[in-house]
Amino acid sequence: MRTALRTLATFFVCAGAVPISVAVVVLASFLFLPLPAALPEPRAGVESQISKIYAIDGRGRAVQIGVFREFEQKIQVRREDIPLHLKQAVVSAEDRNFYSHGGVDLRGSLRALWADLRNQQIVQGGSTLTQQYVKNAYTGKDRTITRKIREAILATQLDRQFEKDEILFRYLNDVYLGEGAYGVGAASETYFRKPVSQLSLSEAAMLAGLIPAPSFYEPRGNPAGAENKRKLVLGWMLEQNYINQQQHDEAVGQPVWLETQGPAPGPVTLVYAPLQQATQFPYFVDYVERYLKARYGADTVDRGGLQIQTTLDMNMQRAAEESVANALRGTGPPLEMSLAAVEPPTGYVKALVGGRDFYNGPYAQVNLALGKCPDRLPPEYQIVVEPACWNDPTTLTAGGGSGRSPGSSFKAYVLAAALENGILPTKTYSAPGQYTAPNCSGTNNVIHNYEGGAFGRADLRSGTWRSINTVYAQLIRDIGKGKPSDGYKATAEMAKKLGITSAIFSPTKHGVCSGNYALGTIDVSPLEQAAAYGVFAARGMRAAPTPILKVVDADGKVLEDNTKREPNRVIEEIIADNVNDILRGVISNGTGTRANIGRPAAGKTGTSQEWRDAWFVGYTPTLSTAIWMGFADKPRTMSLGKCGGRCAGGTLPAATWKAFMSRALEGVPATDFSEPAPIKPLADALEREKRGGIDPGARRAIGDTGPGGPYEFEVAPPRASAPATTSTVPDDDFTFRTTTTRRDDDGGLIP
Repeated sequence: MRTALRTLATFFVCAGAVPISVAVVVLASFLFLPLPAALPEPRAGVESQISKIYAIDGRGRAVQIGVFREFEQKIQVRREDIPLHLKQAVVSAEDRNFYSHGGVDLRGSLRALWADLRNQQIVQGGSTLTQQYVKNAYTGKDRTITRKIREAILATQLDRQFEKDEILFRYLNDVYLGEGAYGVGAASETYFRKPVSQLSLSEAAMLAGLIPAPSFYEPRGNPAGAENKRKLVLGWMLEQNYINQQQHDEAVGQPVWLETQGPAPGPVTLVYAPLQQATQFPYFVDYVERYLKARYGADTVDRGGLQIQTTLDMNMQRAAEESVANALRGTGPPLEMSLAAVEPPTGYVKALVGGRDFYNGPYAQVNLALGKCPDRLPPEYQIVVEPACWNDPTTLTAGGGSGRSPGSSFKAYVLAAALENGILPTKTYSAPGQYTAPNCSGTNNVIHNYEGGAFGRADLRSGTWRSINTVYAQLIRDIGKGKPSDGYKATAEMAKKLGITSAIFSPTKHGVCSGNYALGTIDVSPLEQAAAYGVFAARGMRAAPTPILKVVDADGKVLEDNTKREPNRVIEEIIADNVNDILRGVISNGTGTRANIGRPAAGKTGTSQEWRDAWFVGYTPTLSTAIWMGFADKPRTMSLGKCGGRCAGGTLPAATWKAFMSRALEGVPATDFSEPAPIKPLADALEREKRGGIDPGARRAIGDTGPGGPYEFEVAPPRASAPATTSTVPDDDFTFRTTTTRRDDDGGLIP
């Protein structure tokens, strides 16, 4: 039979000038005359291998914590399970003459064949449902004329041997409908979480609309496209008298609605988020899945049989989940909290919690520990610093949350930029309750401290401990040495190289007058913050955050190996050490006293405008952790008894950080930060360089610059002492044992 098919195809290709009537006679002979050939055996179904995820437990053993696979790949159903309106929807959309033709719609096939012959390649469809089934089950999808002719012949044979409803049943049980779902049984479960027998008319129309291009009309990725096609199918059903006007109108009034959009506004065609296999660490496994699919694609992850060794520390993850759960106890959605913990020397993500409940509630399967890349700005916007994720999306693993304003926790990046530009920790600023930069006007350019508190004068060190906004509004302008936009640029570039891949600076968007960029006007994620602060802990060395130790595919090929990472230097040791020295005082003397864990630690509180977001980001030399709290639906003021009123970074987030870090570091020997060299020689070197060169003489190199490097200073620096501790220690119930006089910008208590 194959020889005859090749002969027929050659005849058509070589005789393009043969009258169409001759072609009709030849093709009709093959389609309608009795042929001795029997139907071949159907092809084997699609194959898929399960990918497995592992973590190391407290005893050093690899433990499986989840799998990735196509859950609804194939679900067998019975003929009687498929509702009539689903059959009608598919027939009306794909093959309205299904019940009248003999397996091939001769007119449509000849029209398509003639177009193919003229172009000497497959350029037009015209397949019936029977032919589509034959393609899936017997012939494959090679785009050749021989295959098309064989498909037509097998379709006529199939039509002679089976009833129409049996052919339609086989087709519906086999057709691919996107998201790894083969057959209507699998598609019904993956999109609607219900058996196919319970599909509504509207749901049936949406499934029928997927058939021509599942990847395009897939509702989770293109809800607008799925909705438009659903309406078209319903219109065709009305036109072909499968439904009446009332049924049509009622179904049209049930638009496609994604579960992730929140509660439905009325009758809808509800499409659920992809179903995850239950795991005891769902947020971390979700992060692993998003990370891998962004790099290797869904097919490789879901069907490739990968062996995935993760960086997860199971004990830390349990501590993280319990700490977040305890903090949120007694509250309800949409109030949420998220946590990310990163190992500074390696970038290994050791624990990650994206909210209160991954499986239930209005924000199920939304991972708030992960942010997203900022949208591109209109062409008319001037962009001075671009987010790293614009050019390389894999630098940021998006998780459904948009990221949130970091508030004063962003001041750590301003501080690092200031030190790098030679500004001394001893530099003193006025610290009034409010500040308006020179040549600025309008209420939007007035910077206020927390509750309007005024502090007289404050040096950079105490201004950081107390998180004084009016000091930092002046500082970021000073970084630019009289040109405020240069201060903004230097700060954005500092945040970017530390690992805030969403860091952006646009004078058009952010302005360059008031200095408010220092107070956290760009959105960040807890994972970004934990990783960026970890660079300070690692003395200026950065290893990008990763949840992966090693990934091996089914053939033994290593796709990714992070077991021996080599971090890159992004800031000098002298800068990182001095940032660490100053940020230690936030916990011992400033706004973060409720985060005191009784060992060397540094960090920064953060509270966005009107107490909408509250942060504590802190670290030891061995672990960096960021805590965020806020409302997930939209930013608005938080006020809780647990916070003692309005929720600032120095309240519940700081206490939650303490609870987690105390457990996470149990049994880990306490290590101290390196004593910082003084910044003044760096400032002097910068000034000498500005004047035309560095003075010769005996010198000591800063950091890894080596002899002749950009910044050097004379003689060995004196040892600097760490900030003195105080007796102001928070109790677990957030009351203090010492008398306090006022609160700072982030709600911390000032001794």
